[in-house]
Amino acid sequence: MLRILLGEPPRQNEGLLADTIDAMFRTIRLLQKEMERRQDSLHDLRKLEIWIRGLISSLDELEQGKYAANFFRRKVVHDYLEDMTAEERSDYARYLYFYKDGFIRVFSILDKLGTVLNELFELNTSKVKMHFSFFTVLRQFRYLKVHPELADRLFSIKEKHKEAMGVLRRRRNTEIHYMNAEMQDDLWQRHQTLNDKVELEDLDQYLRDLEHGYEMVCETLFTVFVYTNERWKKVKQS
Repeated sequence: MLRILLGEPPRQNEGLLADTIDAMFRTIRLLQKEMERRQDSLHDLRKLEIWIRGLISSLDELEQGKYAANFFRRKVVHDYLEDMTAEERSDYARYLYFYKDGFIRVFSILDKLGTVLNELFELNTSKVKMHFSFFTVLRQFRYLKVHPELADRLFSIKEKHKEAMGVLRRRRNTEIHYMNAEMQDDLWQRHQTLNDKVELEDLDQYLRDLEHGYEMVCETLFTVFVYTNERWKKVKQS
């Protein structure tokens, strides 16, 4: 959708994104077959199906927003806001909007996935923490010593993107709880210099961090749903 609004051709799903979405749809098909088989009178399977469809939509929105952030970043050519034309300032504001929307969505998707994992594998994480995150669910796998193969894969992905995710988490927390994340950068610079002109944040590095967040989301979703599908088949064959 966003690509069309930006005058770009529609996205063609490929690579990890395509594989991830395919794995999630395969889980949905398995849920639908199971619903037909046992009627699902309590609607537990239907609830899971809706949640997974929501994850697919959220992943699509994250990818589109990341693309838009990169699109508008390329239109920002000056290092100082004061040197920009009105049009470039508008493009910088659009970059900020989609960049911030992106890192907020990264953690939103992971936490939604945590809810799905908690339900799929009956982890009872709410007994540990009423309002739990994906990372709480991840620890619960090891605490309960269940599905170690899946847990090890997910922890490996987490460690791979640890540095960038730490940056994104701090910016997410600042944005939500304290002040606009980019304004914190401005405040820090005001403390360092008497110069009235404040240099922009490192836009390219920030987008690289967001790319890490996006990759972690894709890799984590792919791993979870491939494992779920394989486990489902093993259970049905036994």
